[in-house]
Amino acid sequence: MGQDSGIGVLDKAVVVLRAVAEKPCALAELCERTGLPRATAHRLAAGLEVHRLIVRDSAGRWRPGPALTELSAGVADPLLAAGATVLPQLREATGESVQLYRRDGTTRVCIAALEPPAGLRDTVPVGSRLPMTAGSGARVLLAYSDPATQQAVLPTAAFTERTLSEVRRRGWAQSAAEREPGVASVSVPVRDRSGAVIAAVSVSGPIDRMGRQPGPRWAADLVAAAEELTRRL
Repeated sequence: MGQDSGIGVLDKAVVVLRAVAEKPCALAELCERTGLPRATAHRLAAGLEVHRLIVRDSAGRWRPGPALTELSAGVADPLLAAGATVLPQLREATGESVQLYRRDGTTRVCIAALEPPAGLRDTVPVGSRLPMTAGSGARVLLAYSDPATQQAVLPTAAFTERTLSEVRRRGWAQSAAEREPGVASVSVPVRDRSGAVIAAVSVSGPIDRMGRQPGPRWAADLVAAAEELTRRL
């Protein structure tokens, strides 16, 4: 649940915000996820809505609001700054779609993406929140995540603990038609200067072009890109 500041209403509001960020939800699910009484959860959610920190979607569920993006716009992100140079080079080298993913709890978020100028593409919009249960990017991020996260995700994943061991051994992951039919991808971990894995960089495209075993073909380009990202952090 995170740190307790000692300011009760603030802590509860942050709990609501985190619950909504994890997955859009209506009031009943919000109460279940936060453990807050119905009236309290509704009052806090309504207050966060006034400040546009959360908004309701067409189904009436709360989801993260535009004020979050506005607040974070002025914060420099070293990884995105590095990606602005490295990802175009990777797209040039591979001719395929490239993405940068960060783990957020038991999901992964696309924080940067570039598409090839022509041909079939694998479009993953920036800001997309994808499950950690499928795809090479998920395999990489889960392979280097904490045991509790692995235990939470693996029971419903399209791969096993043995798969994650293999990712750690060879330093990259591949998948074909796992996250989406007809799409193949390869991903490698991106590390900070201390060696901790902070993201996954991926190349993805149609299986017809990339093949069902795309790893050996693309891994070297991805490893080079990941090392360059680390160097620029």
